Amino acid sequence: MSEQHPEQRPAGVSRRRLFGWMGAGTAGVLAAGAAGGVIGRTTALDTASASEPGPDAAVPFTGRHQAGIVTPAQDRLHFVAFDVTTDDRDELVDLLKTWTAAARRMTAGQDAGPVGAVDGERFAPPDDTGEAIGLPPSGLTLTIGFGPTLFSTPEGVDRFGLAGRRPAPLTELPSFAGDQIDPAISGGDICIQACANDPQVAVHAVRNLVRLGAGVVSVRWSQLGFGRTSSTSTGQATPRNLFGFKDGTNNLKAENEQALERFVWVGDGDSGADWLAGGSYLVTRRIRMLIEPWDTSTLDEQHRTIGRTKGTGAPLGQQAEFDPVDFTKQVDGEFAVPETSHVFLANPTNSGTAILRRGYSFVDGSDGLGRLDAGLFFIAYQRDPGTGFVQVQRNLRLDAMNEYIRHTSSGVFACPPGVRGDDDWWGRALFEG
Repeated sequence: MSEQHPEQRPAGVSRRRLFGWMGAGTAGVLAAGAAGGVIGRTTALDTASASEPGPDAAVPFTGRHQAGIVTPAQDRLHFVAFDVTTDDRDELVDLLKTWTAAARRMTAGQDAGPVGAVDGERFAPPDDTGEAIGLPPSGLTLTIGFGPTLFSTPEGVDRFGLAGRRPAPLTELPSFAGDQIDPAISGGDICIQACANDPQVAVHAVRNLVRLGAGVVSVRWSQLGFGRTSSTSTGQATPRNLFGFKDGTNNLKAENEQALERFVWVGDGDSGADWLAGGSYLVTRRIRMLIEPWDTSTLDEQHRTIGRTKGTGAPLGQQAEFDPVDFTKQVDGEFAVPETSHVFLANPTNSGTAILRRGYSFVDGSDGLGRLDAGLFFIAYQRDPGTGFVQVQRNLRLDAMNEYIRHTSSGVFACPPGVRGDDDWWGRALFEG
């Protein structure tokens, strides 16, 4: 929930059998074809232009950067954090290779394993769970990150010989005023972010990675999300969060490569972690939104809390969503944008930084007291958490919105660069460098 704009001044191929549909896989800039042996079905990309892939299309798994960061934000999320339960480095490396192979297949619309959900030995477990049979790739992306505790435990134990390769910015986040962090749903040795336009496709991917990781990793916590709360491409409209306001109007966009190089991608020589060049740092925060108090506040109070109008999303004192925020403008003798508003305090010119957001809404039932347990699962990518999220969050200490939100979960991870060739795998540069 923050405004981000680096230059603003303070003024496919189908899965498995697809029941009679036949078609060729598509490969190229915006779709990755499936390998042989899979009966195909025409994906949305076959009829969509290269610049406007359909929601069912495949997203390439390989590239300089991992998919799922600047990829146009999909509609659904399944995020999972793992504890590594083995102390055997070779077992962990083997799992990362296995996960990479499965991720290649699933993002292309195939089964998690080469045999599949239904074609294996009758008296052996299938190598895919099968709930995505008949579903297209749905824009699935899988993004991996490594937490500080993978490099050394809280007790200082270096289980995998990685302590000397931990980049300096990869440290646990500091405490912030008002935090109500639950350690049970925070942190983790490894995280995987699964985004897709079909919730079952995202859940299927995580389920199979969990299955493949049995005996090497265990799930520490996970979070489902719906309704993206930010746009990562200029072609996407600004979505609304559960407060009813447009969220992330001035988020960094994939098309602004100069800003991404400055604020998102780790550069060569950054903090001495060469293995991370081309990657990024991921910060997650589960932010509970106090829906009931918000819903009883006046529209004027809501406007002044956010600093924008609820209808158009325009900055207070302006007419349209993308009008520049004018912090000097006054209305009836008062500043149009209050100094305690979210827009005022989150403006990047106050911190000299910017972050790339791709968060999701969540509703996790009720809290047992008749109130919705709902809010925002905040996801932000940046070149350095210390000069990115941490600096922005410190600026929000007096944010009027703090009355209506509670941060309950926290995590920070180093996301390596993308997988390149056929022999590459998640984390190879870290473990083989």
